[in-house]
Amino acid sequence: MALKDKAALVDLSKIGSIQANRGLGGKTAIGMHADALFRDEKVAAENSDLKLRLAEFDGASATKKIDPKKIHPSKWANRHESSFGTAEFDSLKREIESSGGNIQPIKVRPLAGQVGEYELIFGHRRHRACLELGIDVLALVEPMDDVELFCQMDRENRERSALRPYEAGITYAKALDEGLFPSARKLAESASIDLSQLGKALSLARLPVDVVMAFESPLDLQYRWASELTQALQKDPDLVLTRAKEMRDLEKKPSAGAVLKHLVEGGGTVPPPSQKVVIKGKDGQTAKVMFKPEIKSVEIKLGNIDPAKFAQLEKSIRALVS
Repeated sequence: MALKDKAALVDLSKIGSIQANRGLGGKTAIGMHADALFRDEKVAAENSDLKLRLAEFDGASATKKIDPKKIHPSKWANRHESSFGTAEFDSLKREIESSGGNIQPIKVRPLAGQVGEYELIFGHRRHRACLELGIDVLALVEPMDDVELFCQMDRENRERSALRPYEAGITYAKALDEGLFPSARKLAESASIDLSQLGKALSLARLPVDVVMAFESPLDLQYRWASELTQALQKDPDLVLTRAKEMRDLEKKPSAGAVLKHLVEGGGTVPPPSQKVVIKGKDGQTAKVMFKPEIKSVEIKLGNIDPAKFAQLEKSIRALVS
């Protein structure tokens, strides 16, 4: 068939409908090319906008809710157990409970070789509160080495709720003893710690156990006491340690200031140890008298005593103190 005959068979009236069915309408090739360019420009603009938004989060750590039982204390943990028995901790715990969780996230790092397990960097009190409440804890997850972990933990605690002097001293001493830092000066530089205060904290951490236990709580120790206690131990260690053991064994200890004074002041003869006298009456009465010269007190316990004799007892005591 000749080409002219084939052309005669083409129905030109259907071309418009075919274009419409294909979504092309009546556009020319130039029009379709312009649309494509417009679409490309729009996609490029959206990509640019997304990149700008993502840049705002560059370097940020991901936060997630984690079962607090999956978060383990670091070997550099610096909160003494006594810190979780304070009114301040109870208040924090109530606040977290009323908010349905911690608003300020804690920080953790993944534990190497343990999928889904983490090591606590900072936020020990918030973590403990969520653990005791049985709720997930909001956490930042960020891998880091031991030195960075130690420095971040120390800085965050000083900014949020400073460690007590003894807590800080134990933490710094451990970091030095285990070779995390080559010297106290390098530790102070890395963690931005005043070198003088670091020295005092280390002095408290190096105190003999008996001296620390002479106080109601090691958290009672103060930075300004470090030099006094160290000098007293250098001058007469036997005297200080003997007095410390006496205070350590008391059922009810005096104030921290009174303990310090007893340990560092005076000299010469050591106060006599506590004495207990047991007295038995003819009709089964008993009396226990405990003398505590280190705090100038006497404790009396009576058993099976006729109440009629209480007036006589009161009279005798009044005669002693008047």
